[in-house]
Amino acid sequence: MDLFRKICVYISSYIPLYFLILIKELVEIANGNLTFNVTNTTMLLVNLALIIIGLVGILYTYKKEQYQEVEIIEAKNLTCQNFLPYFPLFVLFALAFDLEFISMSVVYLLILAMVGIVYVRNDLFHVNPFLNIIGFSNYEIVIRSGGETKKIHIFSNKKIRPGKMFANSIFIKNAKKTKKN
Repeated sequence: MDLFRKICVYISSYIPLYFLILIKELVEIANGNLTFNVTNTTMLLVNLALIIIGLVGILYTYKKEQYQEVEIIEAKNLTCQNFLPYFPLFVLFALAFDLEFISMSVVYLLILAMVGIVYVRNDLFHVNPFLNIIGFSNYEIVIRSGGETKKIHIFSNKKIRPGKMFANSIFIKNAKKTKKN
């Protein structure tokens, strides 16, 4: 997977956070507690842009990235192990950060950048709460592909069982069934 797609997939993992922050800021503005000043408007636009970039990255990876046939030897669902550690980070950002202050906005963006560097450099793509929320589960699977056996993390919106499937760097799909004449 190229660097651009890695960054998009990382950004997508925080879509629930960006959404919570957007809602929080809009409710504060609607209640008259905040105004549409430069900082608030910029942060609203930044979070909206991050949502769009994340969605486009996930859709592109799911629909357009090359899939190859693999044989599943073993599969273990790890969704609950990877989702819950992210939840406190969402709460911290959504509740504790007042993004109408420039200093808090800068800290917010720096934290996202630092976490992103670690996420991308260490290929932590199996940690993606957004995909979990929209119905994908994270699996650790043992595959055989091209005569080689390896263990990988992958997302699927169906239960994975041993057998032939198609996988790319993040997603796995059922093998297409051919019609018999």
